Amino acid sequence: MGIQAAPAVQAMPEGTEGGVMTNPLWMLMPWVVFAVAAGVKFWRLTSAWRQRGTTNKSTDQFRRSLERIWANKGS
Repeated sequence: MGIQAAPAVQAMPEGTEGGVMTNPLWMLMPWVVFAVAAGVKFWRLTSAWRQRGTTNKSTDQFRRSLERIWANKGS
C-alpha cells in the first residue's frame, strides 16, 4: 500500500535501442528551424528595400528625387 518504485526497464518500441532519437543530427533540428525563421523574417523585412531598388535611375533623376525629399522635410 506504500509508494511503489517505477520499473527499472521501460518498454521501448522495437528498433529504438535505448532512445527515440538515436541520430545525433536531430540535435541540429532546432537550429535549422531558427535559421529558416530568421531568413524568412529578414526576407520580409527587406522586401520593400528590394522593390524600391529595382528601378534604374540616372544620377540626375536620383539627385532630383533626393532634393524633393529634402525640400519636403525642410518645410
